[in-house]
Amino acid sequence: MKRFFKIFFLVIFAIFILIQLYPRPKKNNDNSRNTADIAVTFSTPADVQNILKNSCNDCHSNYTVYPWYSSIQPVAWWLGDHISEGKKELNFSEFGTYSLRKKYKKFDEIIKEVEEDKMPIEDYTNIHSDAKLSPEEKAILIKWATFHQGEMKRLYPADSLIRKK
Repeated sequence: MKRFFKIFFLVIFAIFILIQLYPRPKKNNDNSRNTADIAVTFSTPADVQNILKNSCNDCHSNYTVYPWYSSIQPVAWWLGDHISEGKKELNFSEFGTYSLRKKYKKFDEIIKEVEEDKMPIEDYTNIHSDAKLSPEEKAILIKWATFHQGEMKRLYPADSLIRKK
């Protein structure tokens, strides 16, 4: 039985070493400030920018601050997939390119996700405990997103913001 476990662990170790040779996902490191960034296209006070930077941007922007373990497989694959999915859902770096309807909807989703404690996700806050939103930070984000939704309602016809069913 000892021999079996020894061989088993050697095989697992060999597989671990071999997958380190497999290419890692491309890093999400476009640190350029572009004109489509949410902070450029919508008034975003410093406190909101800090909250987004600390709790959201690693997964929802074109710039991720990678932890040391992000170069180890299979963690690199998992993080790459997670970031890709997050950016597909909402990308603060590309927010200005969204249609009016999509911007309005994304503000609504921000409000709901924050109110329901769905964002940032638990997997992220377990490792980055400082990213967990305090009640005050949640209130700031909700107020900010609600304000911009109200401004959009005031400036644009309802049918350009909400799809009729």
